[in-house]
Parts: sequence; structure tokens; C-alpha cells
Amino acid sequence: MKKISIVLIIIGAFALGYLMRGGGPQTQDRQQAVSETPQTELWTCSMHPQIQLPKPGQCPLCGMDLIPVSSGETGSDAGPRELNMSEKAMKLAALEVMPIERKEVTAKIRMVGKVDYDETRISSITAWVPGRIDDLFVDFTGVEVKKGDPMVSLYSPELLSAQEELLQAIVTEEELQQSNIPIMRETASKTVTAAKEKLRLWGLTGKQIEEIETRGKTTDHVTIYTPISGVVIHKNGLEGMYVETGTKIYTIADLSQVWVKLDAYESDLTWIRNGQKVEFETEAYPGEMFKGKVVFVDPFLDPKTRTAKVRVNVPNSEGKLRPETFVRAEVHAAIKRESDVIKGVTSNQPPLVIPATAPLFTGKRAIVYVQVPDNGGTYEGREVLLGPRAGDFYIVREGLSEGEQVVVNGNFKIDSAIQILAKPSMMSPEGGTSTPGHQHSAEQKDLTSKTQEIQIQLFDVSDVFRTQLDGVFSAYFMMHQALSQDDLKGAQDGAQNLLRSLDNVDMKLLEGPAHSVWMNEHKSITGSVQGIAESKSIESARLEFITLSATLYRAAKQFGTSGTQLVLRFYCSMAAEGKGAYWLQNKTSVENPYYGSAMFSCGEQVETISPASLEEHPQGSTHE
Repeated sequence: MKKISIVLIIIGAFALGYLMRGGGPQTQDRQQAVSETPQTELWTCSMHPQIQLPKPGQCPLCGMDLIPVSSGETGSDAGPRELNMSEKAMKLAALEVMPIERKEVTAKIRMVGKVDYDETRISSITAWVPGRIDDLFVDFTGVEVKKGDPMVSLYSPELLSAQEELLQAIVTEEELQQSNIPIMRETASKTVTAAKEKLRLWGLTGKQIEEIETRGKTTDHVTIYTPISGVVIHKNGLEGMYVETGTKIYTIADLSQVWVKLDAYESDLTWIRNGQKVEFETEAYPGEMFKGKVVFVDPFLDPKTRTAKVRVNVPNSEGKLRPETFVRAEVHAAIKRESDVIKGVTSNQPPLVIPATAPLFTGKRAIVYVQVPDNGGTYEGREVLLGPRAGDFYIVREGLSEGEQVVVNGNFKIDSAIQILAKPSMMSPEGGTSTPGHQHSAEQKDLTSKTQEIQIQLFDVSDVFRTQLDGVFSAYFMMHQALSQDDLKGAQDGAQNLLRSLDNVDMKLLEGPAHSVWMNEHKSITGSVQGIAESKSIESARLEFITLSATLYRAAKQFGTSGTQLVLRFYCSMAAEGKGAYWLQNKTSVENPYYGSAMFSCGEQVETISPASLEEHPQGSTHE
């Protein structure tokens, strides 16, 4: 019995140990499966990290695409500016990298300007002798004339006397032909020659002088002919008017070749050189490209616009280019050497460039994400110094080396993930625990509204003026929609429409203070719109749009609208580098013009501007 008890104790001990280890094979398999199961992947919003969802989608607060975040994917061993991503995360973020390389690129310089007369092809018809204008064969400007066409019939007593001198000199020469004194014959011949030369210098043609000589009689009037072909651009003479020597009667311009004067920004002058080919189009012939050649760059800058005039010679045999025609031009400047764009560099090798989609800009800072060598899933953020943009590329001055792999697609998603980890990023260069979000200060909003109420005065204007303003707001809404869709060309087209609509607003309908206020607002609107029309990047256009939105808001509050369309005010606290910015819409759903597709629905409606009456609704209300 004692032996049996010992055996039972040993068996019980084994059983107890077996149970303590977790049981049989099935239990162990379950534990192993649990340990190998990947941790749950969460999806969050870079602007609102408090959002944690189990599947991809869009942020319920701002509509931005969610990004994947799961422990073990970001890498605890990553550096302060680095992010580790799994293959799955990289695919979801649609990451794309390209090597940094040296290559010849072409800078595309856009300019605007107007067609002008070729000053070397302008001629004046003046009175070469005193007299009276009895006939003007061209009695209005704009008439096209050809070389040799009659222009003026002039009565001049002095010309009459000069003709008499010629006829008498001819008679004397004939009488002295039989003279035996050579000096007498020579003197008579020289007198005839001098009389003819006098008439020629007074404006008579050789044919006219021959007719006088053949006819043997003087004429009361002399006809003045045009010396060139062209168009009469000025008519200063009148029939019956007495003129003195040098009085200008007509001005004629030859339009077979014209000048195009373009405005080049100070920063673009380094690309522009004599002899470059220029392509441009006009409003009158959309889609048709004209070509010319740069022949002169003004050595002086306009102190107000900070631009210099660039003169282009353009053939105009078909006469399509009329003076004062507005043109949009492009110059393509090839950059073959690094020394062409970076001062102090003597290298003849091509410049170091990165695709234009690689950098993220915030103010003057530029951030790029570079793939860490030998670690395809790790990306490092760098602040770089860039040169000018040349087409689809940026010139690199500092911060990158040839051969490195730079992120050209998905860089914003990487930056968003780094922001969540409180590491240095585009929006937060120093890093930290604070996360960006749309948290508005009610006190700040109230203070802003009160300040604006003090500055804005409501004017009693006519319904006609408010109807004319509708065209301006319609063009503005076209620009807003284009910017919210990341469409720079559409915004620039809208800018041109707004300028035309602005010209249709008759300021004579305003009187007194209202007229003065509108003059100031008109100037501000024009400046902002022209800035958008001439913007070289959508970022600069969006900065101008902030000022334009503020000015049109004041206009809506001061002069009202006709009531045919909504005018709603929206606000985004993240715009303007975190300072916040407003804009206007004609629809209630948020369409952010400052971030576009990156944060399309980010923002909130803060005010409804009622048509005409300007009665305000509570902030955040919608138009029913």
C-alpha cells in the first residue's frame, strides 16, 4: 500500500506539472497562434490624432484620408526625423521614390504684357514749308495707307516762288546754251540744279519737279505723299489750318512688325537673354501661338511692381497683332551647367535636381523625405535649400547628394505620420507632443468679429451696382473651386474673368464716401487678382487668395449683393502656416481652397452674409 501511495503521488505531480505548463498540444498551439498574431492595425488622422478607427477611410472631422498606425511598424529604434514603414503601409500610402540626379533642365518663365508699335517703324508727315492745308486725303485715324499715297494738298506762297525760280533758271540756261563764255553756261546750269534741289528739300518728289519743268507753269498747290506704308495712328492737321515748317500733320506706323513688351519679375531676369525665342498667345486668337525673339531687356526696374520690361520683336505680316493687345508669353531657358543658376559655383556639370513633387513647403522652409540606404522601409526627413523651379524640377543648392532616393509621391502621408509621433516635421520643425487640430478660440473669433464691425460701414447703394458686383463674386467662386481642386490654371483663368467683371462695375453709380471706399477696394482686388494670374505656383496663388478673400468680404459687407447667389464665409485655423484664414463660398459644404485635396473638407462655416440687407446669422449656421 505504501508503494502504491508513492506511485500515485508521482503520477499526480506529473499531471499537475503538465497542467501548469498549459495542457496538451492544442493549448500550446493556441498560445503560439496568439503570440504570432499581428497586433491590431489602427487608422488615424494626422490633423486629429484622437481619431482611432480599425479600418481605412476618411476623417469624420476634416475628411482627410486616414493613415495606418500600428505598434512595431514605426520602429522604436528610428531616429528623431525617421519613420519605419512596413511593406503594407508603403503600398497603402502609394509611396514612390526617384533617384536624385544631375541633368539638363529647362526653366519655363511666364510673363504677361502688351503689343506695342515698333518705334523704328513710325514716321511723321510734317510741313516742310509754311502754308495752308486745303485738302486732307485721309481725314481720320486707323486708315491703312501705302507708300506713295497722297496725303495733303498744301498751298504755299514760298513753294510758288521756288517754282518760279526754277522756271526762270531753265529759261536762262536755254538762252545761254549758245554763249561763247563757258562760265556763263556753267553758272546757268548750276542755278537750275540748285532750284530743283530746293524744291526737293521742301518735299516735292522728282516726278513733281519734272512735271513743273515739262509744263512750264507753276502750280498753286503741292501734294504731300506718304513715305512709308502703314496705318495712320494720329491726325493733327485740319483743312484750312495754316502750318509752319515742322508742323506735324500725320503719324503713320508700319505694323508689319511690332514690339511685344513683357513684364519680367526680378527673380526671373537671370533666365532671360537676348536672342531667346518667345511664344505667346492673345485673347483675340485663343489657342494660336505667336513667336518672336528677345532683343532688349530694360536695365531698370519699376520700383512699384519690381519688374523689368522685356522687348520682343514679332513679325506681323497678317496684321493680327494690334497695339495694346494683352498677351501671355513663355520663355524656355535651358540650364546646362550648375554655374548658370548658383553663384560662386564654377562647375560645368549639370545641376542637381529633384522632381517638383518631392518637396513640402511651409513658408520659406522646404522639407523632403529620403529613403535611408540599405533600409527600404525607413525614410528620413531633411530640410533642404532649393534654387528656382525649372519646369518639373527644382534646383538643389544644399542638403542632398546625387544618387539618393527621394520620395516623390506619398511624402505628405509620411509627414503626417511623423507629426503623430511628435517628431520634427513640416508643420512642427522642432517636434513635440502638441498635435494640430481645428480648435478655434471663441474669444479670438468674437474679438475678430468686433474689430471688423468697427471697421466696416454699410453703404446705401443702388441695386444696379449690387447686380454688377455679382459678376465679380461669380468669378471669385470660380477661382475658389479651382484652388480647392489644386487647379492653378483654372484659378488663373478665373482671375482673368474677375478682372473683366471688375471692369464692368460702374463706379460712377457711387457717390461721396462710398465712391472713395470702392476706389480703394477696387485697387486692392486688382492687385490680388493680378498676383494670382501671374503666380508661378499654387502656393503663391493661395497666399494671394487670402488677401482677395478679405477684400471681397469687406465689399460684400459694405455694398451688399443682389441676392441671386449665396455668399457664405468659412474659416480654417491651419491655413497661413497655422495663423488661420477665411474664404467665401456659394455652397454650404466645405471646400478648402488652401489645402485642396490634402484637406478638402477641413474648415467650418462661420457666417452667412445675407443678400442685400446684410443681416448676419449666428456663426456656424447654414443657409436654408
